[in-house]
Amino acid sequence: MRDEREAFSAWARERQLGLLRTAYLLTGDHQRAEDLVQEALTKVALRWRRLADSNPDGYARRVLVNDNISWWRRRRDEVPLENADRATDGPLETEYAERRLLLLAALARLTPRQRAVVVLRYYDDLTVDATAEALGVSAGTVKSQTNLALRRLREAAPELAELLKEER
Repeated sequence: MRDEREAFSAWARERQLGLLRTAYLLTGDHQRAEDLVQEALTKVALRWRRLADSNPDGYARRVLVNDNISWWRRRRDEVPLENADRATDGPLETEYAERRLLLLAALARLTPRQRAVVVLRYYDDLTVDATAEALGVSAGTVKSQTNLALRRLREAAPELAELLKEER
């Protein structure tokens, strides 16, 4: 029993920051992201015996996505951008902050499922199959949602595509 607790604690310490980043990209809100991570870690802890030898990371991401979608459905509010960090120390920080705000605003225009697919595929760098497993959907659904989300992002923020072209 003690070994299980230690194993879970080690896993949670190692993954907490990554889960927090994913949750923030899903929500656009630091406090909501922290709440989601705590909920996910609690659910993983309750099922650690079964998850320890399989895929606790995938299960945790699935909890993040599902809990966020459930919360969003209850609220149906836009994600507030006033919580986004705004660095104003110099031109590079200002440019970074502007890009970040642009990205957050564009992500906020996606449905929660589309946002989850984009975050898991392009931020967490999951494969189509791993994303499908994390979301509990088929690979075809991941592909179609990715296509819709990217099209919506291009339409909502064409400046992002221009920024990416400049960096290449």
